[in-house]
Amino acid sequence: MSVWSRSQLSPPIPLCAMILPGAVVRVTNPSDIYYGYQGYVQRLSRGKVAVLFEGGNWDKLVTFRLSEVAPA
Repeated sequence: MSVWSRSQLSPPIPLCAMILPGAVVRVTNPSDIYYGYQGYVQRLSRGKVAVLFEGGNWDKLVTFRLSEVAPA
């Protein structure tokens, strides 16, 4: 049984692919120094996302374009 009906043009976006505050994301831009790092989304605004990286003895909040991150 399909989750979406044949009358729809495209399937709905899966909930796991949505980027919302609190979600874990991974940096996907290979030219960025944070490439491959995972962090928590703190806020979204105007096509940008603020990601909080926590690790060891440091915490860092970095802003990325929405196209540079993907759900982890």
